[in-house]
Formats: sequence, C-alpha cells, structure tokens
Amino acid sequence: MNARAAAAALAIAVVSVAGIGFVQPKLAKDVHKVRLTDDGYYLPPPEQVRAMTLGHRAAAADLLWAKLILEYGLHWQEKRPFPDATRYVDAILAVEPDFPTLYRFIDTILVYTPGGGTADDARAARRYLERGTRERPYDHEVWLQYGQFIAFLAPSFLTDKDEIEQWRVEGATAIARAVELGSDANRSLAATTILGKSGERKATIEHLQRMYAITEDPELRMQYRLRLQQLQASADAEAAMSVVEREWRTRYPFLTRGQALLLGPRRSATACAGAASYERRGCASDWARAIEEQK
Repeated sequence: MNARAAAAALAIAVVSVAGIGFVQPKLAKDVHKVRLTDDGYYLPPPEQVRAMTLGHRAAAADLLWAKLILEYGLHWQEKRPFPDATRYVDAILAVEPDFPTLYRFIDTILVYTPGGGTADDARAARRYLERGTRERPYDHEVWLQYGQFIAFLAPSFLTDKDEIEQWRVEGATAIARAVELGSDANRSLAATTILGKSGERKATIEHLQRMYAITEDPELRMQYRLRLQQLQASADAEAAMSVVEREWRTRYPFLTRGQALLLGPRRSATACAGAASYERRGCASDWARAIEEQK
C-alpha cells in the first residue's frame, strides 16, 4: 500500500469515528425514550412457562426472580411505573408456587413503587401473601410477613375505616399464628394489643392461653399471665398449661420442656393413622389444637 492509499484509509477512519461520535448520542437518547414509554414483556402465559422449564423449575424460578428484581430496580432508577410486575410474579408462582423469597418481598415490589402504591396494589399484595400462607402453611416467616403487612403497612393505603379495622384484626391473628409456629414470642404482645383494642377478647384470651402454655421463657410467661389476669382468664391459662405439663411429665420426662414442646402432643399410632386423622379428636398435631380439645 502506497502512502496515498494509507492516508486515504486514515482519513476515512477519522471521518467514520467522528460521524459515530456525532450520531450515537442522539440515537441512544431516542432508544432510551422508547424504553421509558414502552416496556416489552416476552414471556408466554404462566402455564406455558412451567412447561418450558422442562422440569428445571428451581433454576427457572431463580432466573425469573433475578429478572423481576432487575426490572424493578431499573424502573425505580428511571422513576417509571412497573405494570408488568404481577406478570413476572405469576410466572414464578406457576413454576414454583412455594418460592419463599417471593413471599418475603412481594409487598415491597407491588406497593412501594416510584409512583406510589394504591389500595388496589395493597389488595393484590395481600392476595399473594395469602397464597403464601396456603403454599407454606407451617412457615412462620410467611405468616409473620402476611400479618405485619395487613396489620401495620397496608391500612395506610386504604380509606374505609371498617376495612382498615378488619385488616388490622386479621393481621394480628396472622401474627399470633406466626408466633405459634415459631416466630419471636415477643410479637404476641403486639398482636394481642391489637385484638384487645378491637374488642376481640375471646381471640386474645385464647392466644395468650396457648402461648402461656407452650412458652418456656419465664419472663414472657409472666407477661402472658399478667395480661390474662387483666382479662380475668388466668384459671383457664393454668388449665391449658396443665395439658403441656402432663404430656411432658408422663411421656418425655427425660427431655427438657423445650424439647418436649418441639415434639408436640402424643398421637396414637393406631387411632391416628392416615391424613384424615388430623381432624379427629384426640389426634391433635400441634399444642394449640391439643389445648383446645381439653376445654
């Protein structure tokens, strides 16, 4: 290549670079505007997404979750609404209905958006959390997330006073259930306070009695007892506690009280065989049910 040809090639390269530098910013800006106004959702309906995984459901659920979080973050950064959030959520649940991480953050994703959440967003989040309690009925974290959301967070998005009060009561009941399943026992006191203020005296007493019977922490038991005395229900609490004490002393004297509580009430191998036996009297699978049967 002679000097003239080399100079021509260099000149063309310089002009090309200058042209790209001049045109590219405008094109990038135009593309960004399109993305701001028009999102693309490319997944098929949830049932077909499940079929597309070819059995690799856990991996597919993780991939979809990563995509959901990425899109949620981008929409927050660009201060845009995220209307396709529920479509990603439905796809994940079609693949793995008991995906635990989703239930931990679903209320944040649906309610805390750049444009601000609405009552419909709060109701949608509640529906998904309710499904979580059905898919993971013994997961105290899901029950606690559900209860705290509808008792403390969701009411701020509602306007009807009766609906707000109903949600708070139902949230307190869910928190109480979470504690019975293994969540922090201190949360019981907050739940019973809400129930007490709402006039749910019977529900308050029943929960306090169960917690008084199964809690091992002496300080917490004293607090439960004091609350029951205020409600004039300490005698029933002592009766409830006797159910646990009797089971512990007669069946598991070689275990600590906490270990006996972990094992649960005695179930007859013959009388309580089969799934249908869980509804049969004398075949309680947890302490709450065993205490209730002794009343």
